Amino acid sequence: MAGVNALEKLSFEDALTELETIVRDLESGKAPLEKSIQSYERGIALKQHCEKKLGEARAKIEKITVGKDGSLSAKPFESTKEQ
Repeated sequence: MAGVNALEKLSFEDALTELETIVRDLESGKAPLEKSIQSYERGIALKQHCEKKLGEARAKIEKITVGKDGSLSAKPFESTKEQ
């Protein structure tokens, strides 16, 4: 399993692909217990990494609005998720 530093270098897409593979493997129930535990722990780290990457992307998004006079303006992204 890759370390934390390697995890930080993973793109969102690569992390998600690895997470999907882990989920499929765990759902199959064919892996030995120790490997399943390691995979589960890696899956948690990948999930957190994906959430972090999504949060960073969300912070960069701006909502572009058109005013009544036709002028354009940008507003920070507003999450619809209740906190």
